[in-house]
Amino acid sequence: MPSFREDALRRIRQDGDFDAVVIGGGINGIAAYRDLALQGLRVLLVERNDFSSGCSAAPSRMIHGGLRYLENGEFGLVAESLRERDALLTLAPHMVHPLPTTIPIFSTFSGLFNAAATFFGSGGKPASRGALAIKAGLTLYDFVTRKNRILPRHEFRSAGKTLQHWPGLTPDIRYSATYYDAWISQPERLALELLIDTSTDAPQSIALNYVELVRTGDEYRLRVEETAESLAIRPRIIVNATGAWIDETIGALTEAPTAEKAKPTVSGTKGSHLILANEALLKALNGHMIFFENADNRVCILFPYLGRVLAGSTDIKVDRPERVRCEPEERDYILDAIRQVFPDIAIDHSDIVFSFSGIRPLPRSDAAFTGRISRSHFIHRVAGDPPQLCMIGGKWTTFRAFGEQVTDEVLAFLGCKRLTGTMGRPIGGGRNFPTGAGRLPALLSEEFSIGRDRAEHLASAYGSRALELMGFCRGRPDDTPLCEKLPVTAAEVIWLIRSEHVRHLTDLILRRTTLAITGRIDADLIDAILGVTARELGWPSSQAAEERQRLIHELETFYGVSPAMLQHRCKENA
Repeated sequence: MPSFREDALRRIRQDGDFDAVVIGGGINGIAAYRDLALQGLRVLLVERNDFSSGCSAAPSRMIHGGLRYLENGEFGLVAESLRERDALLTLAPHMVHPLPTTIPIFSTFSGLFNAAATFFGSGGKPASRGALAIKAGLTLYDFVTRKNRILPRHEFRSAGKTLQHWPGLTPDIRYSATYYDAWISQPERLALELLIDTSTDAPQSIALNYVELVRTGDEYRLRVEETAESLAIRPRIIVNATGAWIDETIGALTEAPTAEKAKPTVSGTKGSHLILANEALLKALNGHMIFFENADNRVCILFPYLGRVLAGSTDIKVDRPERVRCEPEERDYILDAIRQVFPDIAIDHSDIVFSFSGIRPLPRSDAAFTGRISRSHFIHRVAGDPPQLCMIGGKWTTFRAFGEQVTDEVLAFLGCKRLTGTMGRPIGGGRNFPTGAGRLPALLSEEFSIGRDRAEHLASAYGSRALELMGFCRGRPDDTPLCEKLPVTAAEVIWLIRSEHVRHLTDLILRRTTLAITGRIDADLIDAILGVTARELGWPSSQAAEERQRLIHELETFYGVSPAMLQHRCKENA
């Protein structure tokens, strides 16, 4: 067991009193934990699986204002999202990057009446959006960011100019519009960096993965994975940030009457995405995201992602929270949508190197069309001793603002004053990040005598924390990558295990690195990383075998990566 985990459990044994306990280690829970801890409170964050392993690991990887939310009349949400987007571009420049986004447009007037009806309360299915409706939306988008603008204004093009830039697009196009949002390279890592920052800035607080808070009578106890240990916890207030599982958590932790427990607060929708290795499609995107409507008028996206193409997404109502995967009909839906906008590019199931799916924990809604369900967020309070503050809704872009909102309510309940804010606080490797393209890779190459590929990998994955990592690697065998075609080394894996809450092989492969999502993981690389991890964590051979099987099962069951695919990649990489 890593020393920081042993130390955290020892501190809880000595003192189980906490000002606040946050349940749920997704991005909203982590944001609340971070902000609360920075106010000098003693806070405990508990996550029954790995940090950022649920819905927070399955976003579209966009950091955006939500252009289509304007159609729902959610101007406040758009303004908040655009403000948070611009903040993240500044506070986490190693992971959040500008994303030029182009909308292919097939009509002039379509959607005007529908957009107006929606604004005045209609919840029906939208019509196709024409040039005038899109122009109005983009003008509003630009208006919101008119002060302190950091991204360019939108631009309209004719069909001819559009096809000059994107010759692979369908010739049925009449116009296109380009505006700017942002994308995030590794959301799971950004969530971890928030935790790592908090451990430095607010050491009185504790965050633990693979633990579960349970209630027995009037007592709260912490169950610790792989041990028989149960630790007494005494919170003054609880923040319920369990996403799609919020209602289940309310029921498990309250003594409220059954009728009150049964009132649902969350309405989940399932979103699935594909990662494609298709060079022709990647080239056809010309560095842009293509933001388009499918035949059913649902919005779909395509954009370059770490040398691959990310395509999505579906939006399907679900009745209950559970672990989900991209089903064959969703896969075919996304591939068919791509063929509509790039009809001459051959796209096949074999291009899919990874797929992922999650449940969006949206506010409860009776809207027939899922696109009409609000992406906003609010706090639902459940009375009790202690009370629960439930974080309903939200999205990746607005995590900081939502965490701030919850913190203010907790502070009011505790009778404490806010000591500091988070708007201007850099995140992880965004601290002291050198400005200017290529400066950090050049600095790493020069200072540590490493190749350009490795330096660029370290800079993009860790930002300025790469300097800390390479300081750790210095004096250890770090010259030989675990795979000839990849820059990841054994010393880097050890550093991840020691500094980033790694408990299982799945944590490393699926969330601490991009090896799985980019389709670069293979059977040989799994064994190489397993060997390093088993030695570092002291796993016997039986446990190492279980960890390997657990990963293989995860990849096949939830990410569409079969054992046969892993073996085939070994041959390709040989």
